[in-house]
Amino acid sequence: MVKWGPVIVGFFLAIILGYFFANLIHTYWGASLGLFIAGFIVGYWVHEGFLGGLWNATVAGAFGAIVLALVFIIVGTILGGASGFVAGLLTGGVLVISSLITNIISMGIAGAIGGLLSGSR
Repeated sequence: MVKWGPVIVGFFLAIILGYFFANLIHTYWGASLGLFIAGFIVGYWVHEGFLGGLWNATVAGAFGAIVLALVFIIVGTILGGASGFVAGLLTGGVLVISSLITNIISMGIAGAIGGLLSGSR
């Protein structure tokens, strides 16, 4: 089950830590390190074990993609009508699926480790 408090905080942590480490270390590896740390914090915070940490950290990482997909759909509909809606829907759908896959790797694994360390209640 998704705990929205840690997910939303993890979303903002992913943005802040990803940006900070990308500027500090290296663009790709620094951002991945920031996502990993944010995923670990979310997984540790939810106290739901391995799968709970994996799921909540993945949702926290994909939350931005979901918001961006909704923006694509709304702006596409406003600017292009029905064809803009379809284009926004397809673009947003691909963005969400690819974001879920990459966030399972970066934030989800760290969330699973955090969830293992915190255990379940």
